[in-house]
Amino acid sequence: MSENNPLVRFKNVQKSYDGKILVVKDLNLDVETGEFLTMLGPSGSGKTTCLMMLAGFEPATHGEIYLNERPINNVPPHKRGIGMVFQNYALFPHMTVAENLAFPLEVRKMSKSEREQRVKRALDMVQLGEFGNRRPAQLSGGQQQRVAVARALVFDPELVLMDEPLGALDKNLREQMQYEIKHIHENLGVTVVYVTHDQSEALTMSNRIAVFNDGVIQQLAPPDDLYERPDNAFVAQFIGENNKLRGSVADIDGEYCVVQTTEGVPIYAMAVNVSQRGDESTLSLRPERVVVNPEPGSVPNIFDAEVLELIYLGDHIRTRVALLGRDDFIIKVPNSADHAFLREGEIVSVGWLQQDCRALDA
Repeated sequence: MSENNPLVRFKNVQKSYDGKILVVKDLNLDVETGEFLTMLGPSGSGKTTCLMMLAGFEPATHGEIYLNERPINNVPPHKRGIGMVFQNYALFPHMTVAENLAFPLEVRKMSKSEREQRVKRALDMVQLGEFGNRRPAQLSGGQQQRVAVARALVFDPELVLMDEPLGALDKNLREQMQYEIKHIHENLGVTVVYVTHDQSEALTMSNRIAVFNDGVIQQLAPPDDLYERPDNAFVAQFIGENNKLRGSVADIDGEYCVVQTTEGVPIYAMAVNVSQRGDESTLSLRPERVVVNPEPGSVPNIFDAEVLELIYLGDHIRTRVALLGRDDFIIKVPNSADHAFLREGEIVSVGWLQQDCRALDA
């Protein structure tokens, strides 16, 4: 990624549809040249509105959007030179695949030979070289989606926007397309801004993820950071699965703290979003970080738990236990471990490290 100025900059951008409620609140965001940035969040969080403002289909109520350091608030969509891919593909049904791809090139007044060359290259890039003469209706959903991606890339834009482009595909095809789009991005070095509510899609494809909620970016970080080090309880809940325990801070020392749970039990944790004794806190703990039957003394947090339910999921056993007054505490026991000792109704000891347990906002 380049060290120079960002390709896209949102500066103090706000958006309201009715003059009262802000769906995007004071957004400041830089998108670096060549990066794959995903806007992730539940529906109504403002992520699609941000994409539509960047594309030019929605005006910003306040603030300025820059592309290559040039303010683009007053530039119409077709003059921004941005490639777009939508969930419903938006292909012209009366045109062949090749004609669909040639259309943005004709608009840009390219010569016939240049158009043919570019269409061929774009179709080869999405492995549809043989399909140029077919109509969209003669293609499967996955093939239509590839054509839509090829059409967004055919005129060599420096920026491509994708709005839930894989939402209509079945699970296997969606996963396959995630890798294909990721590889196309890596090969071309084009900048991609991608919108989805699917967290695994975001984790798979992105260099950085902006997690939106209620019109505000809650955290902006690479995928592993978001998962391993969520800044607040919303991000911890939204990205991946998560056990929550509630309590208040009994002691705090630098980056570590002790949280007294509502049952009066001390838990040793990382002090992420708490600052002093008495702060209410939600503890966040990933199911795969919990150890069953740990060696005594190997982890600071050890408790007895009753096994309530075992679900075999191939690569791991999803184990639900009753622990510290909760009956929805989940542990992922890897299938490589000896899980014969796990039986419903048995009492086992479970434990975790201090650094795997994060004390977040209440």
